[in-house]
Amino acid sequence: MLLRMLYLASQSPRRRELLGRLGLEFGLLELDVPEHRQPGEPAFDYVRRVAREKAGAGLLKVMGNPDAVVLGSDTEVVLDDEVFGKPRDPADAAAMLRRLSGRTHQVISAVSLVSPSREAQAVSISDVTFAELDEATIARYVASGEPDGKAGAYAIQGGAEVFVTRLAGSYSGVMGLPLHETARLLREFGYGA
Repeated sequence: MLLRMLYLASQSPRRRELLGRLGLEFGLLELDVPEHRQPGEPAFDYVRRVAREKAGAGLLKVMGNPDAVVLGSDTEVVLDDEVFGKPRDPADAAAMLRRLSGRTHQVISAVSLVSPSREAQAVSISDVTFAELDEATIARYVASGEPDGKAGAYAIQGGAEVFVTRLAGSYSGVMGLPLHETARLLREFGYGA
């Protein structure tokens, strides 16, 4: 008999670390879910859809276990309704950081939890304000390699923490998995998080 098992549908080491903080055992599912915003799709809807698609794709991988529960999540940086995904290269990372410099942007983080019989979702929206960043600061940060693979070209838990003058919302949500919302969803599914 297969036991009820929680799976994280993510390749993100930050999400693994954050989910691990809740003290639950979970398996990992590596997926390649396309992340493309549809024309006219609001940023909020896009982040929710991608989280749901990740969880759904993960559930398809573990269909042999009728008691499987899969967690999918997506986090995006949004400024002026433009979604700043992961930078293509160092020049793209520098361009993103220049646009974020001295401004307040939103970080939308959606969490979807699915099982063969139910689905639930939560969303965290945080406002993050960056200090004015000069070109030397941007160049140093980009050269560190930290922006690679990070939405908006920064990691709040890393060197970019010094850029943040104000945060209203969820620090863990900006990292990639809002723990308050995630723990609440897991409790709804019977996990003592």
